[in-house]
Amino acid sequence: MFKVTPLPGDFCPEKRHQLACFVVRVLGYKNSYMADGASVFISCLRTKIRGHLDGFFSVVLFIFFSVCLSTAAQAKEIEINRIAAIVNDSIITQIELDNRIHTISQQIRQKGTSLPEQAILESQVLEQLIMETLQMSLADSTGIKIDDETLNRTIKKISDNNNLSLTEFRNVLEKDGYKFTDFRENVRQEITLRRLHERQVHQRIVISQQDIEQFLNSQPANISSDKSFHLAHILVALPEAASPAQVAAARKKMESITAKLDQGTDFATLAISYSDGQQALNGGEIGWKQFAELPTLFANAVPDMKVDEVSKVIRGPNGFHLVKLLEIKGEQRHNIDKTHARHILIKTDEAVSDEEVKAVLSKLRQRIIDGESFATIAKTHSGDTGSAINGGDLSWLAPGQTVPQFEAAMNRLSLDEISQPVQSTFGWHLIQVLERKQVDDTAAFERNQAQQILQQRKVEEELEIWLRRLRNEAYVEYRTTPSPDRI
Repeated sequence: MFKVTPLPGDFCPEKRHQLACFVVRVLGYKNSYMADGASVFISCLRTKIRGHLDGFFSVVLFIFFSVCLSTAAQAKEIEINRIAAIVNDSIITQIELDNRIHTISQQIRQKGTSLPEQAILESQVLEQLIMETLQMSLADSTGIKIDDETLNRTIKKISDNNNLSLTEFRNVLEKDGYKFTDFRENVRQEITLRRLHERQVHQRIVISQQDIEQFLNSQPANISSDKSFHLAHILVALPEAASPAQVAAARKKMESITAKLDQGTDFATLAISYSDGQQALNGGEIGWKQFAELPTLFANAVPDMKVDEVSKVIRGPNGFHLVKLLEIKGEQRHNIDKTHARHILIKTDEAVSDEEVKAVLSKLRQRIIDGESFATIAKTHSGDTGSAINGGDLSWLAPGQTVPQFEAAMNRLSLDEISQPVQSTFGWHLIQVLERKQVDDTAAFERNQAQQILQQRKVEEELEIWLRRLRNEAYVEYRTTPSPDRI
């Protein structure tokens, strides 16, 4: 560590940061970046300026730095925050690395998993920070920004899902040792990365009807569509177009991992220490997967495994894999409630206001209650020409088949009850529920699930390739010593 003298008190943090980055990126003095943007020794600046600049500009710049760095002779010395890694045009500081190591260590202990050696943990956490830095830099350069309103709405949803008010949720976080401000920024980052992935990967993926048919026909008859597997995973990754030497090194590393498993080492501990997968620091847990959601590599192995069993080593295009089966959930049928309804629609326009339409519908409603035929009035007054010829009949409606405002109002009605005027994106409605029934919708549900599963499978595969490419194309310079092969 170096000792430095801080800049004058009126030198704002933003200018301090800009000055420090100038020293880091232009003058090349990369070990001198400080968390608060404080200065470096003036002697270092003299050397660097002489090496990079000449003439009048050199003199002016030197005077500028001399004035900035010499006006706080009696100021208290502060300690420099060292650089842990340089990632393209960004940096990861030692404080950032230490804070993340502390947080992840707490999470690992709370799960009852043993911590790996400090050097191995530091290497894994640093790699996580590098990947986050690369992605956040790309998001920033492509204009992805998360405003406070979106962030607050997301945090409110999280607290609601935990049955807590925002104040209670904040208190729980702080009681567990997490700063609420840090939590907010973590959520902002998660939303940012999700939008980046959608832009870079999700939007390019298309699932055709032929893909769905092939997928459904390929499913084993003895595997329930609702049978789910809770899995953990260890990956020893290979680069694209790996050389024989790289393949041999990866195989040797996986053999060492399996040897440790045979000796009784916990799977989660090994995942944290050695896995190259995105969920490594979560003990390798990849969550619950239905059979159809399993990566193709795992589909032949997982259904025949017992709980707590670990698969044999699986070779894939992106590396060597181990899978552990943690839990299994059984089969369920998928039933839905369908509603047989009819409606009368009147649309608004520049000539007819909402109030006028509501008044017309209220009069029509009263005529129906007084005994006139709903179907007859629908045929003569409804603006929905498709249903008007059938007396407003919409046939049987499944959940999600109509717009939310219409569905919510319809679900509140009793049989034969006629709603008050209801507004939707199409206009104003009178709604009547004729019948309700529960149906086994498993076939349609499975088809919809197939599309979602294929989409998610392709997303995961393409995302892994995209992240690996992003990492391989990045300039990364380590300023702390990572464990080279982490085993």
